[in-house]
Amino acid sequence: MTILAFAVALLFLWAAWRALLTFLFAIFFAYLLEAPVSRLQGWLRGSRMAAILAVYIVLIVGLTVIFSFAGPSVVQEGQRLMQQAPQWASDISSGQIARSVGSQHGWSTQTQQRIESFLLNHRQDVIRTSQELVLRAAKTVRNVWWLVLVPIFAIFFLKDGKKFGDLIIGSVRNQRYREIVAATMEEMNLMLAGFIRSQMVLAGMAMAAITLVTWAMRVPYAFALGPAAGALEFIPVAGPFVGGLLIVGVAVFAGYGHILWLVMFLLVWRGIQDYVSAPRIMGRELALHPLAVLFGVLAGGEVAGVIGVFLSIPVLASIRILWHTARLFRKTQPHTSNAATFPVS
Repeated sequence: MTILAFAVALLFLWAAWRALLTFLFAIFFAYLLEAPVSRLQGWLRGSRMAAILAVYIVLIVGLTVIFSFAGPSVVQEGQRLMQQAPQWASDISSGQIARSVGSQHGWSTQTQQRIESFLLNHRQDVIRTSQELVLRAAKTVRNVWWLVLVPIFAIFFLKDGKKFGDLIIGSVRNQRYREIVAATMEEMNLMLAGFIRSQMVLAGMAMAAITLVTWAMRVPYAFALGPAAGALEFIPVAGPFVGGLLIVGVAVFAGYGHILWLVMFLLVWRGIQDYVSAPRIMGRELALHPLAVLFGVLAGGEVAGVIGVFLSIPVLASIRILWHTARLFRKTQPHTSNAATFPVS
């Protein structure tokens, strides 16, 4: 009966994965807005709902202003890039890209012939990879309609999130176990709140810096590549690498003449983010080894695509907290009925 119950529960989770992801993203969105809502609540004499409405109004107005100024340029260059991408894919599969790019960057004839020969020998692999990327992108776009529900559900989590937590803690009868659950939930709350806010700040900084600098350097499609690289910054370790590779790749295919300076800027910016911005903003919220982060990103991508990549790091950090809690529970489990408080840190 236990195995059957677990099987039914897993089947339900698999069937309702889109609804569960909607609730998960709503929780993350609520974590992002929790700090300003709590501060405004103090200014509005404890009115939680008024503080939530005020934060949403400010957020909507701010996004409207930003998109009114930057939106047309981003959409226009994004459309141009999408129109150019099929031609680049065709040139790569035929090997013609080696001659067109090589002539622009002064490559020797032998180098152009070697690259062209390599692309022709791996033509089927290039075509297969391109088709898989297009299919995954199209599938992701078709399945993002539920993101519209995220801000709506987040209102309920912002309004009654503490009640939900108290309900879970109160459902545990044993005093010691109740302390364990409360300490674990507090640790997870702090981790998720710090992670979401810090990643959003880092992604915003990357989006603004990369867009402005690449635009000043006259890199083609700067207003499309900058926001894309900033969004990828939300994925630790792997995201920035993919974003930099995307910018350099598009610049090479578009015939940009200052690739070395572009690469130098991206490396300098990466050093600033990794060794200056991230330690100050994020601190040690995750306490995950980079190898564990890479494994989580790859595993999340295989399981749930782009959405799994975004969720992999918080899931790994939550598993670390639960594992740490279980170890401390075994170490501090009393031999008598007298139990002290349970520390989690």
